[in-house]
Amino acid sequence: MTDAATERDEARRATTASGTASGESAIEIAGMNKWFGDFHVLRDINLSVFRGERIVVCGPSGSGKSTLIRCINALENHQTGTIFVEGTELSSDLKNIDRIRSEVGMCFQQFNLFPHLSVIENCTLAPIWVRREPKKEAEERARYYLERVKIGDQALKYPGQLSGGQQQRVAIARSLCMQPRIMLFDEPTSALDPEMIKEVLDVMVDLAESGMTMLVVSHEMGFARQVAHRIIFMDEGQIVEQNEPEAFFNNPQSERTRLFLSQILSH
Repeated sequence: MTDAATERDEARRATTASGTASGESAIEIAGMNKWFGDFHVLRDINLSVFRGERIVVCGPSGSGKSTLIRCINALENHQTGTIFVEGTELSSDLKNIDRIRSEVGMCFQQFNLFPHLSVIENCTLAPIWVRREPKKEAEERARYYLERVKIGDQALKYPGQLSGGQQQRVAIARSLCMQPRIMLFDEPTSALDPEMIKEVLDVMVDLAESGMTMLVVSHEMGFARQVAHRIIFMDEGQIVEQNEPEAFFNNPQSERTRLFLSQILSH
């Protein structure tokens, strides 16, 4: 059996054990490599993400976590291997890239909101201009998602009038307005003050409980324990270990994982 097939079977077993409803694939990555010049940032990545699954990716700085999820919607190009998202291969074909990006929402460390647009204008910009939705329909959906992330009363304010936690919740609502099937989060709480982290994580927990497929780069281990079906540990551009939360935290298989957990859980 190939490494990719073995890892896929292990992932499926871990997912089944942790209670994910679907065994259908949302993301399939096989033999993927990525270089920045001479730096080999991602090495032979094999990963299956199933529909409705919630995965938290952790690891030390520079391990390739953010690059991995940025490759999934072509914000970074991979050099070798294959990536399939909802059955569409991510290639240089712009139509395929557009199709994948329509299925995938992404929230970054920085909120990337347009400061000159109101909250609701930030949320309706892409649906109106990319999907050609009528303004009224786009605004109705935006208000629904702003209520869902608990900032419906901030719709007419501008980003600069909001706290960091509120801005990140606007960024999540903005992604949801495109009705993605998959959400990618790149350390969404790392730029926030400690007291604002919980409000964003609460929104993400609520989103997870709705059945959204989620891939989250985060060092928030409490969130990982609560929400993840599977936790992936990366180091030096490779997936070192993956398992369901209880086994990952209580019985890590790799010495590198044990060292990482001892450092991060001691803080």
